[in-house]
Amino acid sequence: MLLGMALFYVGAVLCLNGLWLLGQISDNEIAVIDIFVGGITLLVALYWAFGPGADLAAVKGATLTLLFTFTYLWVAINRYNNADGRGLGWFCLFVAITAIPVTIETLQGATTTWGVWFGLSWGAWAILWFLFFLLLVAKKPIGKLTGIVTVIEGVLTGWLPGFLLLSGTLK
Repeated sequence: MLLGMALFYVGAVLCLNGLWLLGQISDNEIAVIDIFVGGITLLVALYWAFGPGADLAAVKGATLTLLFTFTYLWVAINRYNNADGRGLGWFCLFVAITAIPVTIETLQGATTTWGVWFGLSWGAWAILWFLFFLLLVAKKPIGKLTGIVTVIEGVLTGWLPGFLLLSGTLK
């Protein structure tokens, strides 16, 4: 249930950040959704890590969720401190590299359609975080491409699976 909620809002923040990269949302406004979703994923991660039934799998899930949390909060803070984003870009490289073995583990352990979808989502997120590294650190002119990929991944890896998990359609 909490994964569905988190993914639903991850979908929202990715779609809106993609629109921001495409020039459809202002710098000051994008911070609102980044703070909101960063807060939601922080609460979910803390519950998983420290709540009832917290075991190794729950702590791992919390740890990986915090990669999203920290990314969104860093984007929001950068909108107010006028940072050039290189620090965030290096963090994105760390996350992209981390997401590769997570993708492999998730796909190897997948026994359901949802498991495969989630594994493929991790692969997609690895690519997205790498695009942010290229955009922010390597200064590649891929803002439009990154924006489009962010919106698409927002729908396919966040909003849609989150909604289906919350509706009980996906298990």
